[in-house]
Amino acid sequence: MDKKVLILSGSPRRRGNSDTLCDEFMRGAVDGGNAAEKVFLKDCKIHYCLGCGVCNSTHKCVQNDDMASILEKMVNADVIVMATPVYFYTMDGQMKTLIDRTVPRYGEIRDKDFYFIVAAADTQASMMERTIEGFRGFTQDCLPGAREKGIIYGTGAWQVGDIESSPAMKQAYEMGKRI
Repeated sequence: MDKKVLILSGSPRRRGNSDTLCDEFMRGAVDGGNAAEKVFLKDCKIHYCLGCGVCNSTHKCVQNDDMASILEKMVNADVIVMATPVYFYTMDGQMKTLIDRTVPRYGEIRDKDFYFIVAAADTQASMMERTIEGFRGFTQDCLPGAREKGIIYGTGAWQVGDIESSPAMKQAYEMGKRI
């Protein structure tokens, strides 16, 4: 065991439903003997990608914000968990902005295990597949050696706290513990 787990919480609400699932996953990962860290993206300053292309040759973004340190954590992690609420059938803006800003070093985010956590008011997991496809497009098509290890669907979660009575809580803990 003893893996470095990085959890990227895209929730705009601390203790929101997807963020709560992140905490449960982290609890399981730690109980399983791993080191885990959660980055709450809302607390970070991450500017939108400028599309300037400078990073294609320098592998460094021209913007000075928190993204450089997050990228360093992504490169150094063994396991990356990407979590987002599902808004209008896709990931939220915080998570999409983070993905866009990985360009300077995405070739270094290699050979990682990935877990996805999605939470939505909808009661059918199938309604969240566009979000999962967005994650897969990033991980499978852009990151060398990325391995999808699991998905947690937090369905029927509209208000803060709705997820706490969901089977997704146990699933998040167990999936984290089995890393």
